[in-house]
Amino acid sequence: MKRVLLLILIASVCLIHGRPAWSEEQSAEYVIGPGDILEISVWGDESLKKNVIVPPDHIISYPLIGSQDTTGMTVPQLREAVTKKVREFVPDATVTIMLLEIRSLTAYVIGKVNKPGQYPITSETNVMQMLSMAGGLTPFASAGSIVVLRQSGGKTKQFPFDYNEVKKGRNLEQNIVLERGDVVVVP
Repeated sequence: MKRVLLLILIASVCLIHGRPAWSEEQSAEYVIGPGDILEISVWGDESLKKNVIVPPDHIISYPLIGSQDTTGMTVPQLREAVTKKVREFVPDATVTIMLLEIRSLTAYVIGKVNKPGQYPITSETNVMQMLSMAGGLTPFASAGSIVVLRQSGGKTKQFPFDYNEVKKGRNLEQNIVLERGDVVVVP
C-alpha cells in the first residue's frame, strides 16, 4: 500500500511540474506518431491547455500557432517548436507537452497464428514476444519460413525468422526487435 501511494505521489509531482513519469531520455528518444495523444499547455493559462490526437498526416493544430508538423519529432523537439511560436504572442510562456498515450507503436501478425492482428509494441519487443502476443503458432504453421516485413525508404525489407531455431537457442540474431509498422507473416 505504501509503495502504491509513493508511486502515485511521484506521478502527481511529475504531472504538477509538467514532466512525464518516465525519464527525459525515454521521451527524448520516442518519435511521435499518428494516433498518439499529447497534452499541450502553457503554464498559467488554462485556455491554452489542449489534448491533441496526432492525425495520419502528422499535422496538429494548437491555439495561437495554428498548424505544426510533427513528422519525425520527439516530444522535446515539438516542445521547442511550439514554445518558439507561442512566445511570439506570450513572451515568457512556459510550454509543457506530455505524451499521454502511445497509440502509434504497433506491429502486425498475419497468417497461421492463434490470434492474428495488430499489437502494441515497445522499443524492445522482438519477434518471439510478438508471436507470443498472437497466441503462438497454429499446428499447421510453417515455423521455419516466418518473415518480418519492414517498410523503409519506400522499399520493403524482408527478415527471415526460423521459429524452431530460435526456440532451441540457435541463430538468436534473427529474433530482431520490431519497429513501428512491421508485419510478421506466418505461412
